[in-house]
Amino acid sequence: MKLAVFDFDSTLMDGETIDLLARANHSEAEVSQITKEAMAGKLDFHDSLKRRVATLKGMPLEKVYQVCNHLCYNLGAKELIEELKKRNYKIVVFSGGFDEGVSAGQKALGYDMYFCNTLHRKDNVLTGEVGGEMMFAYSKGRMLEKLQILLNATYETTIVIGDGANDVSMFKYASKKVAFCANQVLQEAANIIITQKNLMLLTAYLD
Repeated sequence: MKLAVFDFDSTLMDGETIDLLARANHSEAEVSQITKEAMAGKLDFHDSLKRRVATLKGMPLEKVYQVCNHLCYNLGAKELIEELKKRNYKIVVFSGGFDEGVSAGQKALGYDMYFCNTLHRKDNVLTGEVGGEMMFAYSKGRMLEKLQILLNATYETTIVIGDGANDVSMFKYASKKVAFCANQVLQEAANIIITQKNLMLLTAYLD
């Protein structure tokens, strides 16, 4: 089986869901500072994720859905997914982001399945805690390894697309490793680099 695995935030979606939620919750400055510490190597992915989500404590779930139902997607996202489907790819999203955003993305873009994290809530208000399938830097690679077994997909028939350091773990399982408008760490691990914000440029590399 041919398998295409996408990151969500800043790959399919234009921006980071956590930043948009923080802006709506007036905790954007705190999240920005935590992100800077993570980029400087002072925090690992797991710690930075937990600290950023903690700033959302008390946010009404209704406001979360308002943000997630109005996400902007990168140029060519829907068209690329349609093209991959024509070429008989199964299309899966792995996201360190959240179910509310990634499920909205599935409705908008039409990918087959997704795995992500969940914002904990009580009485329709966020608790500031998070859990799920994509909590660690190695999570995406581990999940891809399992998914390939389940779908009978191989290294040769898998393509992965991402932009950040936590996408590196997927690259060892795919023959086509795409860095899309990515940071330096991912570009160095990739064998396909796209620097323009247009996902349809990837079609030049498809079988």
